[in-house]
Amino acid sequence: MLRTDCFSVLAELVSCSPVGRETYGWASGGRKTPRKARPSARAPSGNTVAMNARRPVIGFAHRGARAQAPENTLEAFTLARQLGATGLESDVWLTSDGIAVLDHDGIVKSGLRRRPIRDVARRALPSHIPALAELFETCGTDFELSLDVKDDDAGPIALAVARDAGAEARLWLCHHDLDVLAGWRPLSDTAHLVDSTRLRRIKEGPERRAARHAELGVDAVNMHASDWTAGLVTLWHRFDRLSFGWDAQQPRVLATLLALGIDAVYSDWADRMMEAIGQHQA
Repeated sequence: MLRTDCFSVLAELVSCSPVGRETYGWASGGRKTPRKARPSARAPSGNTVAMNARRPVIGFAHRGARAQAPENTLEAFTLARQLGATGLESDVWLTSDGIAVLDHDGIVKSGLRRRPIRDVARRALPSHIPALAELFETCGTDFELSLDVKDDDAGPIALAVARDAGAEARLWLCHHDLDVLAGWRPLSDTAHLVDSTRLRRIKEGPERRAARHAELGVDAVNMHASDWTAGLVTLWHRFDRLSFGWDAQQPRVLATLLALGIDAVYSDWADRMMEAIGQHQA
């Protein structure tokens, strides 16, 4: 009787879970519905990332070492590298004269006036906003670079800048729209594409989204640290896709994500992030 009751509770828990219903095929009421096994999808072209290809885990310094220096500045990026970060993260925009620059909000303030970076020439931007090319000139190319593409037109330009710097294979272009990401895949076989989303926004279910990533050649999914479970990490790995977690600020959050088998973490604290990764891999 006890064994039966335990099984019933487990079945009920799985049936209530979107991941359980999608991945394991449980119908409401705890009954398992028959389902044909589906083979793992593969990207038709582009950079196919094998499961566990990203070891050691990438430590992306979010907007540089923003907890200890002004965010998205060459100072913050340089400090992050000095603290051991193996990756840098920023947001990329295009100026009115077509230069890829790094800034979070994409707004330039001058007194009471606010102008989008897209309407401002590179020479008219505040000095603290660096061009992407300047990042490579200052920090080199021996790191992974994750760019949240806030201006869709900035994606191809950022790719070209990384290619000129010899950093194309270590570039991770992040966007929330799969159609936009798919449009960038033909531009490069070696640059990486990342779906930036939240679990609640994946209306079709995690398994269908992971399969779609494989079909389009999207290499990774980046979700908030609180969205991840061991089952979801395993699901994306089953499709040979990588799992990234952002907003990993506290040691306990970092340790939890790393224990789940995550492939990359994003943190404002480059030093504690790299300490956690080092302890996990020791």
